[in-house]
Amino acid sequence: MKIESMTSVAAILSVMATTGQADVVTYATGAAGNAIEVLEALVAPWEEETGHTVEIVTMPASSTDQFGQYRLWLAAENGDIDLYQTDVIWAPQLADHFVDLTDVASDLAPLHFPSIIESQTVNGKLVALPLMTDAPALYYRIDLLEAYGYDAPSTWEEMTAIAQEIQDAERAAGNDDLWGFVWQGNAYEGLTCNGLEFVSSFGGGQIIEPDGTISINNPNAVAAIELAASWVGAISPEGVLAYQEEDARGIWQAGNAVFMRNWPYAYGLGNDEGSAVKGLFDVAPLPTGGDHDTSAATLGGWNVAVSRYSDNQDVAISLARYLAGEEAQRARTLMASTLPTIVSLYDDAEIGETLPIIPRWKDVFLQAVPRPSAPTKGSYNEVSSLFWTAVHNTLSGQGSAAENLEILEADLTDLRGDSW
Repeated sequence: MKIESMTSVAAILSVMATTGQADVVTYATGAAGNAIEVLEALVAPWEEETGHTVEIVTMPASSTDQFGQYRLWLAAENGDIDLYQTDVIWAPQLADHFVDLTDVASDLAPLHFPSIIESQTVNGKLVALPLMTDAPALYYRIDLLEAYGYDAPSTWEEMTAIAQEIQDAERAAGNDDLWGFVWQGNAYEGLTCNGLEFVSSFGGGQIIEPDGTISINNPNAVAAIELAASWVGAISPEGVLAYQEEDARGIWQAGNAVFMRNWPYAYGLGNDEGSAVKGLFDVAPLPTGGDHDTSAATLGGWNVAVSRYSDNQDVAISLARYLAGEEAQRARTLMASTLPTIVSLYDDAEIGETLPIIPRWKDVFLQAVPRPSAPTKGSYNEVSSLFWTAVHNTLSGQGSAAENLEILEADLTDLRGDSW
C-alpha cells in the first residue's frame, strides 16, 4: 500500500482504518539508557489512534551485538520481527533484507538532512527512515574546571593535562573516586568510533578513505592512539578497556569524572533528578590533536527499517513513517535529548528553550566524520573489527601503535581483495 503525504498520527489513522483489523507489530531495538521507556511513550499515541499494538523486542545495548543478531534473523528470513532500529552504518550490509521505502517516504525524505537520507540509500533504494542522528561531544564539569581556572580544552593534549591536574588535586583533598576522563575502550563498535575520532582529529585520516584507499598506517594515527593508550591507568581507570557507553555514563553521572566522551542521550540523563552532576556540566566539541585544528566526531544515528519478511508490512510502514515524522522526532528530542534528523527542528522554539544544547549540537554534527561503511560496503563489519582490535591491543599494552597499525594495514589489504 502506498501512503501519500502523512506525518501525523491522525493522518495515518485514516489509512490504517482501511486494513479493518488490529495488528501487533514487533520492533527490535537496543536498550541504552532510557531508550525503551522513550520508545514506549512515543508509540503510545500511534497505538491509541490506529488500534494496533507495538511489541518491543529488546536487544543488547552494544551495537555490535545487535548487528550480529539482526544478521542471523535476516539471513534466516525470519518474519517474527517487523521493524528493525538500525545503526547508520548498516544500510549497505542489510539492504537486501529491507523494504524499499523510496515511494512511500517521498514526502518525508526532503525534510531530513540530505546526507542522512543518502546514507540510508543503497543502489537507489531508501532502505531505512531516519529517527535521530548522533555525534558525540566532550562532557566537562563546569564546577571543577572553574575551580582550577580552566575553560573547556580545545586539544586532546590540553585535556590530558587538565584531567591529570584536577584528578591529582582532588584525590589529594580526599576525593579518591575521581577520574580525569571516561570513554568507551571496550573491543566493540564503540571503540571504532572513539578510535576514529582520535585518529581523524590528529589528521590521521578515516581508516579507509572514500575512494577506498587504506590510510590508517601513518604517523599522525600512531601519535593519536599512543596518546589514548597513555590515559589508561593514568587519567582513565584500567577498567576503561571494558567500558561501553553506559559504563562511562555511570561513572560520570555519579560525579566521579572530570571529562567524558559520550553521545547526546547522556545530556538529558545527566540533568535528571538524582544525578550527582545535574546543573554542573556542559559539553564542547571533541578536541583536536597534534598540529591538526579540526575536531572530529563520529557520525552516528539510528534509523528504522521494515523487514521484507514481515507479514504486516503496511502497518509496519505506517509506524516507521510516524516515528520518522516531525511529531515523533520532536517528542523524542524533548524526552531524550536526542538529535533530530529533520532540519527545521533545530529552529524549534520549545526545543531551543528546553534543551538549548540541541541547536548548539548542530555545529558538532556538521563536523562529524563518517565511518568507512560506504567504501567498504558489505565488508565494513570486518573492517571495523580489525580496527578496534588493533586499537584495543595498543591500549592494553599488546604491542605499540606503530606495530599494530602496520599489522592492521596488511590485514585490511588482504581483506580488500576485490570487495572494494
